Parts: sequence; C-alpha cells; structure tokens
Amino acid sequence: MIIWNPWHGCRKISEGCDHCYMYFLDRKRNIDTSQIVLTQNFNLPLQKDRHGNFKLQSGMEVYVGLSTDFFVEQADDWRMEAWAMMKQRSDIAFKLLTKRAHRLHSTLPPDWGDGYDNVMISVTCENQRRADERLPALLDIPAKHKGFMAAPFIGEINAERYLASGQIEVVLCGGENYDGARPCRYEWVKSLSEQCSRHDVTFNFIETGTVFIKGQKTYHLPSKRIQSQQAYKSGLSHYNGKPKFKLTPPPDYLFDTAAYEPFFREDCSTCGSRLTCNGCSKCGNCNR
Repeated sequence: MIIWNPWHGCRKISEGCDHCYMYFLDRKRNIDTSQIVLTQNFNLPLQKDRHGNFKLQSGMEVYVGLSTDFFVEQADDWRMEAWAMMKQRSDIAFKLLTKRAHRLHSTLPPDWGDGYDNVMISVTCENQRRADERLPALLDIPAKHKGFMAAPFIGEINAERYLASGQIEVVLCGGENYDGARPCRYEWVKSLSEQCSRHDVTFNFIETGTVFIKGQKTYHLPSKRIQSQQAYKSGLSHYNGKPKFKLTPPPDYLFDTAAYEPFFREDCSTCGSRLTCNGCSKCGNCNR
C-alpha cells in the first residue's frame, strides 16, 4: 500500500475515534496528534529523483491521509494546493478516506465538476449511526469514484439502500486495534459481505482487529499480520471488479513517466488487503 500524508494529525469527532490508532502510535513517540502540521512529503506527488523522474510512478494507487483526515478543518489553508497536485498527477489514482462527510460539499475544488477521473472519495463508518450520517452525504456529492470503509467496525451496519444507489464501487472493513480495542463480530462482517454481493460491489475484509468474536468464542489477535491472514482465510471478501480510474499523462510534462509495476512479497498472497492492494514500494520495512 502506497501512502501520501500531506499533513499529520487530527481531531476526534465520533466514537470511532475513541481509540484512534494514530493517537496510540503518536503517544509512544511523544507527539500530540491533535496538532495538525504539514509533513515533509506535502508535495510528494511532484517530487522527482535525481534523474528528473517522478518518485511516484504512473499507474500507482495512492491512499491519501492515513495519519490524518484529508478534510480536517485545520488543513483548510493547504487543501487546495493538495487538490491541484492530484489533478496535475492525472496518471495516478488517489484514494481519500474521511469521517468528515459533512464537509465534502464545501471543500471540493472549484474545478471539480462531476469529479476528477483519478480520485476516489470514501467515508469511514464505524456503525449504523455513522453510516446513516455519512453515506447520504457521500452520495449527495458529484464524484467519479466512491466507496466506504467500515472501520473500526464496532457495530452492525445495514447499507442496503446505499449500495442500491449504484454509486458505491468498493467496501472495505476491519476491526479495531491497539489500546482499548473494541470487538468486531464475524456476523457483522458476514452480513456486510452478503449485502455487497447482492449489489455486485467488491467487498474486502482486510483485518479482524485485536478482538474478534465468532459465535461464542472470542479471539485475541495482537499481531496485525495474523489478523490480516485470518481475514483472508474467512473467505468473506469477494471481487466484483476494480474501480476503473481513467488515468492520463500529466499535462505539459515533456518526458515519459516510468510505469509502475506492483511489488508483492510471498506473504502478500494470504494478506487480507491483497484484493484491493496496488502493491508497495520496496522500502524493506516489512522485513525488519
């Protein structure tokens, strides 16, 4: 998974944020997550190597803002420049996740029209209350690509009427991790998987979370690798087609951009995220 964090930090806004993984990880590094700051990779889509080639290659699928919320209020002064970079890198697919669906209308760029061909906007919904709050807001905006993620999955979700709109291309789900993780139930995942199947929507169960309940048994799975493998083995994920991003060469760029070739390790074959993963960079961190 390739990630671009233009800024770091967030403010908690709902029950899904109570045990935020970023707050947990930052606390171990003595970082105040509530302080939103620009990162050194703010302009990552436009960064080039010493040979003049873009560091992010053509054809990549990039998740945006996994250490923040792209639509957090404190980033309003920077967001338009981030939108401009996404538009300029029209050869890359950008995937945005947000809990701030209520801000979507007011924070889209002026030239958005019916959406950028290379951008997917998804909302995260931790339970039925937040699904009923955020999914209507998502469906109400123009966008070429839309999805949602049930994470941290802490309550059953009936999304039938939203899936029936035909606007949702992919649904991801996963349990909660780290400090104070609340349980995720097999029945919730199975129900959402069946709903997606009925509406021909790709469903990806990426991880069980630290506490997973199936039937009368509770499983404690502190290892994220094992969580991912168990999600894969569940057989609940299903592929009904990949979002068809229309990627084009960056405007006014004189040279060919290197084509991205997804890199997968041996362990990736049983990873819960493999179904919707576009590979990763060969940074070596996973082998340390």
